[in-house]
Amino acid sequence: MTFGEAIASGFRNYVGFEGRASRSEYWYWVLFVILVSLATGIVDYMLFGPGGISPINALASLALFLPGLAVGIRRLHDIDRTGWWMLLVITVIGALVLLVFACLRGTPGPNRFGPDPLAQDEPFARAY
Repeated sequence: MTFGEAIASGFRNYVGFEGRASRSEYWYWVLFVILVSLATGIVDYMLFGPGGISPINALASLALFLPGLAVGIRRLHDIDRTGWWMLLVITVIGALVLLVFACLRGTPGPNRFGPDPLAQDEPFARAY
């Protein structure tokens, strides 16, 4: 999945908590959120000065919160874990566990959350 496809998928599934998300979809979404956050932070700094309020960054964060949560839960589904694992993010140790989970390869073939997002007709589609 390319960067653009991952962003489109994130917004297309804005609050879609069903299905699975590949590692590339998840990490491209994380990169997009970081880039948007940096850009809005710079704009807020230029408009409101240092230590000022940051309404543009806050609005961007609010707009990206639900799709980020959805892609995170779909990423957990890809490794055959329920979305409730996302609650671990409220602890430091839990956030590290979720980071490890996000790096794991998804379960090959269909699982209880849906078909493999990387499945193709080719026999060696998951070789990369």
